[in-house]
Amino acid sequence: MISSLKPNRLVIRESKIVYKSSEIHPLARFVTEEAVCLKFNIKFEDIYTVECWQHIVYVHGKGLSKFVSYADFPPIIGVEPPTASEMAKWCKRWLKQHKFENRKQAPKWWAQFFASKFQQAPCQKFLYHWGQLIKLIKFAFDEQILQNLRESYRLQRKLLLVIG
Repeated sequence: MISSLKPNRLVIRESKIVYKSSEIHPLARFVTEEAVCLKFNIKFEDIYTVECWQHIVYVHGKGLSKFVSYADFPPIIGVEPPTASEMAKWCKRWLKQHKFENRKQAPKWWAQFFASKFQQAPCQKFLYHWGQLIKLIKFAFDEQILQNLRESYRLQRKLLLVIG
């Protein structure tokens, strides 16, 4: 797997994601180690395995053993974009998690995930694709978080123009 946890630096490493079912869940395309690290506030080295089962994801790591919904993972570029029904699944999941607040918004760590993806973009093309993805799912963020993401995008865009 090619991935990076540091801005503008490509690291090649072995994937810790294992598919345990002959039927692959459609949202499995969004499961990444980076998302696991942010969701559980752990380091990549502390992940032992991320098992993708037919209907659920099992994350096993140092001091961690959790079953996670596929709907907990943010979308990524490089795979098929999320469909309307997948976005509805996210909203349903968020509403269930925040039932007393009647809130249909992504967890705060999603914004951190996307901001880090902006910083990791090796060129304008990748940054643009991440920006387009945010535009597609902007419903997932409140206005302040969306403004922060836009500012992060602008800063990285300027940086990439200078590096050129």
